[in-house]
Amino acid sequence: MQEDLRVVLMKIESQLMEYGFSWENVLYIHLYIADMREFAEANETYVRSITQEKCRFGVPSRSTIELPLLQVGLGRAYIEVLVATDQSKRVLHVQSVSCWAPSCIGPYSQATLHKQILYMAGQLGLDPPTMLLCSEGPTAELEQALQNSEAVAKGFRCSICTSTILFIIYCSAYIPVSERIAIQDKLDTLLKQMKLYYLGSESKSELLDPIVLYVLVPDLPKR
Repeated sequence: MQEDLRVVLMKIESQLMEYGFSWENVLYIHLYIADMREFAEANETYVRSITQEKCRFGVPSRSTIELPLLQVGLGRAYIEVLVATDQSKRVLHVQSVSCWAPSCIGPYSQATLHKQILYMAGQLGLDPPTMLLCSEGPTAELEQALQNSEAVAKGFRCSICTSTILFIIYCSAYIPVSERIAIQDKLDTLLKQMKLYYLGSESKSELLDPIVLYVLVPDLPKR
């Protein structure tokens, strides 16, 4: 996996250079790996290519999921990148343990702001002070992940309730069907509660009606 990822990263860096860009222009990275048990090894290879020195304005935000890449001939690692033509981005990169948002579990930024759009890294149901997954099950993990996302959004003076355009909810295939339905119901309930709070507050922000995509994947980090 490490060799596959190294080659992919080299190809992307080469393509960026062909257009006069670099990793500094990259806002967001989707990292797909064939086996989540190799997550730590993926981070080791990733951080050797995408360094703070190459990203003076902050490393890109990132999500990482497992996909059956080998079954479709894509090797053990596959990457998609979102690139900007300028370098005006701002990032939030929490590396230390805190009580308000989880520290990064990889070499990436929690969120990247570019031209008034906030690209947020994947959030797990991690308790910020302990960095442990919620033990109450998938719906509790979802609630904690939303709380973590809201904490990151507030760092940019916005809210996932008022400003979100798109939610992508990655669900592990290990979750039973009945609990997948409960996750959808829980998200609907939590978002309604947040909207009611904002409607009752002094906030004048317009409440968007976001698109929600549910994606079933073989595995997620920290499982």
